[in-house]
Amino acid sequence: MRFTKMQGCGNDYIYVNCFEESVSSPHELARSVSDRHFGIGSDGLVLICPSNIADCRMRMFNSDGSESEMCGNAIRCVAKYVYDRDIIHKRELSVETLAGIKYITINADENDIARTMTVDMGAPITEASQIPVKAENSPVTDLRLTAFGREFTFTCVSMGNPHAVTFIDEEIGSFETERFGRIFEVDEHFPHRSNIEFAEVVSPTHLKMRVWERGAGETLACGTGTCATFAAACLNGICPRGPVTVDLLGGKLTIEWNANDGHIYMTGPAEFVFDGEI
Repeated sequence: MRFTKMQGCGNDYIYVNCFEESVSSPHELARSVSDRHFGIGSDGLVLICPSNIADCRMRMFNSDGSESEMCGNAIRCVAKYVYDRDIIHKRELSVETLAGIKYITINADENDIARTMTVDMGAPITEASQIPVKAENSPVTDLRLTAFGREFTFTCVSMGNPHAVTFIDEEIGSFETERFGRIFEVDEHFPHRSNIEFAEVVSPTHLKMRVWERGAGETLACGTGTCATFAAACLNGICPRGPVTVDLLGGKLTIEWNANDGHIYMTGPAEFVFDGEI
């Protein structure tokens, strides 16, 4: 099987071109290729497939083999892959995901190489039952959870997948993301588990964020998590509707909440790492 490793802000996945390749057991394959000691090494597996309703289809599997609805960093890489390799060479792309069809604008350089992508991530979902999160009120901006004797207040948002965001009054670089993230991911308030974001407010237009991804652990970046963090900041009156820069461990993303259509737009890079065969 031929594959390509790509990364968006350090969020790295193994990509398989299913226009040409066939994958019969993606859940099992995701676990084996993601292993950073005995496999290729990645945050998960992404299949780039034909679609009957969009230009192509993306299936995304976490490193534990679970399938997720959507990944903001992966979808930028999918767009770069199909554009640069002339599978679908269009500046405006549509990609089918489990979270619906997403629309992407390719920002190419003078050599017609896709460098950054702007993704229409859709409108954030704040209704508790649709996120889902067990809470009495919507939007959920005051979910208090405790771990190791410390209380955090979470705002819950779905960007096609569930997120719980908390703003902390300390430097994010030294925060114990793994210690708290693994506890909150499986908290009883989240029926489908949740991605957990810890954010530091630098200014109203500048956030720093670390993420514990559902099914993968801490990663260097999370596109949907960045959008959810921005939406949570807006809901709590911390940020304007954009554009806002969010610093992740693996890079920066620019996020904006469009007043006309109510959608969140994410702009960021995508890069090839290498091609291989397994």
